[in-house]
Amino acid sequence: MRILSLNCWGGRLGLPLVDYLRSADADVLCLQEVVHAPGCPHEWLIYREDGAELPQRANLFHEIASALPSHAAFFCPAARGDLFHGGEAVATEWGLATFVRGDLVVIGQAQGFVHGDYAATGWGPHPRARNAHVVRLFDRATGGTLTVAHMHGLRDPGGKADTPARLVQAERFTALIRATARPGDAVIACGDLNVLPGSVTFRALGALGLADLVTGRGHTDTRTSHYRKEPRWADYLLVNGKVRVDRFSVPAASEVSDHRPLLLDFAPVA
Repeated sequence: MRILSLNCWGGRLGLPLVDYLRSADADVLCLQEVVHAPGCPHEWLIYREDGAELPQRANLFHEIASALPSHAAFFCPAARGDLFHGGEAVATEWGLATFVRGDLVVIGQAQGFVHGDYAATGWGPHPRARNAHVVRLFDRATGGTLTVAHMHGLRDPGGKADTPARLVQAERFTALIRATARPGDAVIACGDLNVLPGSVTFRALGALGLADLVTGRGHTDTRTSHYRKEPRWADYLLVNGKVRVDRFSVPAASEVSDHRPLLLDFAPVA
């Protein structure tokens, strides 16, 4: 079985991202920074902030769902605000997307906010609302169960060090996992956590028996060449003892975002 986690960067690099997600052939895809503007006739919109203009793929969620017709698609919005096509403002949602291959049965799920709450009237000041999505799955092929959780950690202009808000974020994320997983499940938690190694986030997740594969296997960079700042930590993937890791990679060559994908091939341990 394969899990893929990736911050999609709003689809800023275009359809090569969608092609990559299709070719990755993952059973579960955990995607952050996904744009969703239902009914928008434009392919591209612009996000504007402090004089910067960033291209965003207007119908990214729909494009990915169309590329993965055998997957159930879930969109979890964190906020709704305006993107622009020239002078036209287009109300757009932004958040997480989870895709689950059809031979896995979704038998439980939880969606909630790890920081703030849904912002329906604009993006708001930083640090903005952030959410998480957890799915509990039954594997028809093996008869086993697994729980997969991902979140997009808050962005703080002050950096990625621990703060009281990040402690609350970790507690809320672990609470969503606890509420969904059952004893004996293989458990995987991943995403753009936006923290540094050694964060309280890892202690909170460690209390659930989860250990990080990014730092644990010697990876020191989860960013692509499109990201030119330091530090280069952002994305993590953690597993419990019910996950037999066959292969874990953070491929540098997959330049479809400013984040590298995290790819885990695994089997649940009976």
